[in-house]
This record gives sequence, structure tokens and C-alpha cells, in this order.
Amino acid sequence: MKQKLVPLLGIAFVVALISTGIFYGLFVSRLPSSPGNGRSTVVAAAHDLERGSVIQRADVKMVWIDGSAPKGAFSSPQLVAGLTVLEQIPANDPLLESRVTAERAVPVGMRALSIHASDSAGIVSMLHPGFRIDIQVINEHGDATLRTLLQSVEVLAVGGTENGRPVVNVLTTPAQAETLALADSISRVRLVLRNPADNGHESQGNLPASTLFRLAPASKPAAGEKISTLVSSR
Repeated sequence: MKQKLVPLLGIAFVVALISTGIFYGLFVSRLPSSPGNGRSTVVAAAHDLERGSVIQRADVKMVWIDGSAPKGAFSSPQLVAGLTVLEQIPANDPLLESRVTAERAVPVGMRALSIHASDSAGIVSMLHPGFRIDIQVINEHGDATLRTLLQSVEVLAVGGTENGRPVVNVLTTPAQAETLALADSISRVRLVLRNPADNGHESQGNLPASTLFRLAPASKPAAGEKISTLVSSR
């Protein structure tokens, strides 16, 4: 009996070791933090994050730190996606609640302004924070005129409606804010969505409505053409 029992005990011991290794590999090593090992996992910057930038999933990563997680740290990248950076965060630094916000921040030297879009409901429904638009204004006094007032303006947020017109919040310089505020109050404002990778600025002047109906004068047919036309018509 003893001779049979020894091999069985050896096999049981080996099975126990294998089971323990599998359990540790599948569960214990994946725990974000453990009082026994004195380490924690937190969300950190994958690269330098500039102030005012909106955090995307590729901007962050999970890192191990010694000790417990700092106050205000995040435990999942999904919790920080879409937040705005309030101050520069160097690469590998943990993201803290005090350094980000759910609201789009206005960078120093810039202004946030609300505009009322006319006849642009379809474009407004496509807009999201960070999108780029051109802003056109239409003066309906006298000979109606259209002008592209600003190009590649960043969208901060899309609001509701006011007096039946969609409201869009945009980010501008102080000078642009004054010009756009005046245009929004005395003219119709239309929005044009542009490719986010297109940073070009084309020089565009005023487009009077009369130019839409200004056709080049028709050339007079030669005498031979008149005769051939009459013959073919008969």
C-alpha cells in the first residue's frame, strides 16, 4: 500500500502546483492593486498632453505605481475619454480629477462665442466638439451679398435652439469674436463643415446675389449657321 500511495501523493502534489500557477496567472496577477504587493494601476498620459486638448483613448495608458492610487486618479481609460486638459500633463504622469474637466476649456487668449445658424440645421446635427467649420454671413439689405467671414473655426459645443435657430458655441480670437458677434446680430449666419485635416485659408471676397444670374451674352450665329438652322427646321 505504501508503495502505491507514494506515486499518488507525488501526482497530487504536482497537480496542486500546476493549479496554483494557473490560478495566479489568471486572477491574482491581473488585480489592479493588492495590499500585499503595495502597487496600484492608474490612468496616465501616453505622451505630453497640452492644456485645452480633448483626451482621446490613444492619449492615455495604464501604468503601475508604488503604493495606493493618488487621490482623484482614474482606474479606467474610458473614464477620461472626452475630458479636457486644464493644465499640461507630462508623459507618464497620472491623470487626476483636478487636472481635467468635463467641460471644454477656453485657452488663454481665446474667446468662446455663441452664434445662431440660419438654414444650417443639417450641418449642425453633424457637429461635435473639436470639429472645424467655415462661417458665412449673408447681408440681405439691398443687393444680397454672401461672404465667408471666418475659416477653420473650432466648435466648442452644440447647444439647443433660440428663436428657432440652432445655437453653436465656437472658439475665436478676441478680434474674431467682435466681428462675429456683429455679423450674428445684423445678418444671417450659415455654417460650412470642413475636413479636420484641411487647414487651408482661401482668400474670398463678397459674392453679390446679382452675379448668380449674370450670364455671358450669347454669341450671334454666323449667316451660314442661320441658313443651316432654317433648313434643318423645315
